[in-house]
Amino acid sequence: MRLGIKGKQVLGVTTIVGAVVVVVSLMHLAQLAKASLDGSGARAELLASAISSRVSSVPIVSDPYEAMHGDAALRSLLEASLNDPTVTVAAIANLDGVAVLNADLSQEGHPVPVAANLRELLARPALSQLLAIYRDQGRNLDFAQPLFMGDQQIGSIHIGVSSLLIRRDLNRSLGPAVLTALGALGIAVFGATVLAQLLLRPIHVIRSGLTRLGRGETGVQLDLPQADEFGELGTFFNTVSAQIAADRSHMAGQVAHLESAVEHLEDAVAIVGPDGRLLFANPAMRSLIPSAVVGASLEQLAPADHPLRRMAEDTLTTRQSRGPTSATFNDPKGETGERLLLAHPVNDAAGQLVGVMLIARNVEYLSQVESTIRYSRKLAALGRLSAGVAHEVKNPLNAMAIHLELLRQYVAPSALASARGGARGPLGIDTPAPSAPPPEALQHVDVIAREIRRLDEVVQGFLKFSRPEDLKLQPVNVAELINEVVPIVTPEAEQRRVSIAVEAEGAPEVNGDPGMLRQAILNLALNACQAMPDGGTLRLRCESIRGRRVRITVADTGIGIKPEHLKRIFDLYFTTKEKGSGIGLSMVYRTVQMHDGEIEVQSTPGKGTTFTIVLPQA
Repeated sequence: MRLGIKGKQVLGVTTIVGAVVVVVSLMHLAQLAKASLDGSGARAELLASAISSRVSSVPIVSDPYEAMHGDAALRSLLEASLNDPTVTVAAIANLDGVAVLNADLSQEGHPVPVAANLRELLARPALSQLLAIYRDQGRNLDFAQPLFMGDQQIGSIHIGVSSLLIRRDLNRSLGPAVLTALGALGIAVFGATVLAQLLLRPIHVIRSGLTRLGRGETGVQLDLPQADEFGELGTFFNTVSAQIAADRSHMAGQVAHLESAVEHLEDAVAIVGPDGRLLFANPAMRSLIPSAVVGASLEQLAPADHPLRRMAEDTLTTRQSRGPTSATFNDPKGETGERLLLAHPVNDAAGQLVGVMLIARNVEYLSQVESTIRYSRKLAALGRLSAGVAHEVKNPLNAMAIHLELLRQYVAPSALASARGGARGPLGIDTPAPSAPPPEALQHVDVIAREIRRLDEVVQGFLKFSRPEDLKLQPVNVAELINEVVPIVTPEAEQRRVSIAVEAEGAPEVNGDPGMLRQAILNLALNACQAMPDGGTLRLRCESIRGRRVRITVADTGIGIKPEHLKRIFDLYFTTKEKGSGIGLSMVYRTVQMHDGEIEVQSTPGKGTTFTIVLPQA
């Protein structure tokens, strides 16, 4: 069974306290044993001295043993010695060791039993005395003292002490000692548990923080006192946690960018693991192989003769790149298209294979891109040619306008002079009164002048649309642009009873030309107001979306756009207004494209229109 730090600490403290209690208890028990032995030895010596004194007072006639045997006081003294709880033998032996007198009458005439010497045991250390008492099943300890009559030794006095009886007395004293030891151990366990709880609390806090980090939480902070080493460890943990949070945030951003880039690739990309199971497939690959589900095996992805499966299996076997090779596939629309196939092994830092990358490149799409580029170049050249032609047309228009005005001045005074009989001509020369021009002449002049002005406006709009402009790119706060547009749109909105709602706080900056973007938003807002002749709501909104992009929304609740007009609203000169030029939305579309953005329109007749512009974040 594995013990934790808390269990080890409690066990260690309990063991130390238990060892101390055991040692102290043994020392105490040894001292009790020594005291008991010393007491027994003292009583045995006292009895031996009393017996020796009585023997010296016994009158001797001829045989000292008979004299002692017949002395009643001496026998009473021997028998009284057995009243001591630890004394088992009290006897007087002759020089041959045979009991002359014995407290036990049945043992008189028999040799006194040989026993361990009590005096030698009393000379030992207390612990050795304790071991001797508890050794074996118990034994007698003999206290022997020589017996003299005059100067002549006539025998010996033997006082026997039982170690078993001494052990019994010690056992009686052992109960309170055991209870005291158990109480001390209980207190030690409780104290160790409380102490471990207090000391290990910082460790539990740190472990909890590590667990939260392991679950992927960010910004985990520990609140530990700074008075000890755990406080320093908590500070270090907080620093590491903050660094991990920053790294994870950075990594998440990088992964999001990578996923966004791969998701929007025109090439079909898939990654197969070393076990032959699909790990990743972008939308282009999933549209090419509908069964491309993460976790699927190569057998589940495609049949054995499928070119992508063959290339993946060959690369997994040889760990060498395969391709490029051409193959024909059916796209989601059911049309047949040619693809360029490649397979590359992906190795880790140690050179171990971690997967195979499969790429299917749309060759026809590349041809279309090349064709589009060539077409764009032709359009650019045609645009420059058209701009030159428009510029050349503008000069004759100006001359025509000037001479038409001169003609107007000539015709109008002629009609007046006809009524007066003469007039001064346009060059200041008096001329005879000409015949009056027909009344419709001036009307025809006015029509020609209006058409020349309209044609001039068209040429100016065309020049403005086709003339290249230099973008002054810089970080632009879209919310500020919207706030600048609102006061300009407000008079038009109030005239048409339109309320303006703005939601643009906290939006990130975009990289763009502030003047061009402001004009684009203004054009959309004015068009929205004009689309609500009976009032409504104009909503201007800006927000951040996935892929580090910013979405600008201009929505109205007006009359909407007819479905047949939706595809043409961005065409140059297309307009549904009576006095519209058809240039505003074209300029908006051109501005968005110049900023590498996207513009979409959704409209429901009778409910309103929503223009959505998506621009890259600065």
